[in-house]
Amino acid sequence: MTQDEMKLAVAQAAVAYIQPKLSRDSIVGVGTGSTANFFIDELAKIKHLFEAAVASSEATAERLRGHGIDVYDMNSVDQMAVYVDGADEFDGRLNLIKGGGGALTREKIVADVAKEFVCIVDESKKVDLLGAFPLPIEVIPMARSQVARRLVQLDCMPVYRDGFVTDNGNIILDLHGLEIEQPAELEAEINNIVGVVTNGLFARRGADVVLMGTTDGVVTITH
Repeated sequence: MTQDEMKLAVAQAAVAYIQPKLSRDSIVGVGTGSTANFFIDELAKIKHLFEAAVASSEATAERLRGHGIDVYDMNSVDQMAVYVDGADEFDGRLNLIKGGGGALTREKIVADVAKEFVCIVDESKKVDLLGAFPLPIEVIPMARSQVARRLVQLDCMPVYRDGFVTDNGNIILDLHGLEIEQPAELEAEINNIVGVVTNGLFARRGADVVLMGTTDGVVTITH
């Protein structure tokens, strides 16, 4: 299987996984990125089985609407059956790094509301220790230099994502060269820096299940 074929396989597996959990009034949370795009295209085939979706980015909302799927504002939703999204890395405890596409804050909000978080990835995303993929930090623009200095004090190497602005109007600092042994603790420590909106560690709210595409098919990983 090519990487795209694995992404398509996990997208199809995700639709099969969530379909029995849906009812006509269900809201489906949908993430951002290339794997999520495959999922959206497959989700459209069962759009008659649920009420609407919530999107973690403007690009995702546009793709959903293009398939005729209603997209609700997060503020009008108080519960969500399931959230399906990809990841840049995941470990054996289903902790994740997300935000390579810059939608980490909205992704984290949607994940927090969802009853179940289903992560869809190909096998290249599995790691023993998080951190090889640069950890994204969404930062209020006026705090960029101060946050960078604080991150350096934590022995992190922040790199400004030049020319990129999030859907929330903020900037991204990517932390390179990490080996994250305690992801939940680091997630909280970075989020406590004034000026940080949030970071791309999904450890305090990690995935409930990972569907991983491999050359031999889709593998289901749970806690």
